Amino acid sequence: MGGAHPHRPQARSRNWTGNWRRTPGRILGVGLVRLYQLTLSAFIGNACRHLPTCSEYAYEAVARHGLWIGGWLACFRVLRCGPGGTSGIDRVPTEIQPRTAGWRPWTLWRYGTRRTGDGG
Repeated sequence: MGGAHPHRPQARSRNWTGNWRRTPGRILGVGLVRLYQLTLSAFIGNACRHLPTCSEYAYEAVARHGLWIGGWLACFRVLRCGPGGTSGIDRVPTEIQPRTAGWRPWTLWRYGTRRTGDGG
């Protein structure tokens, strides 16, 4: 018999489990996030004020949008999580508007400041 054992629950990942292209940049990016999750995250603690956590957000952002745009989205998310920042549910946008070019990363800041109509 193939598949999962009927009495054993399937393992659930804390990270995004959707399909994503395995390009070298994305593999490097999610690998670095996963390394952080397995090592430094335990020392820093669970102090993130958002859901999903900043590292889960970074994993999904890099997997969905690549290392450059996903990395900038993750950077801006960490900055929003700091003192005086935002809190609550902050999902990774499913689509990035074409006018938000990769050569203008500061335009990606707005994806975390809006609560509706951001594709997520």
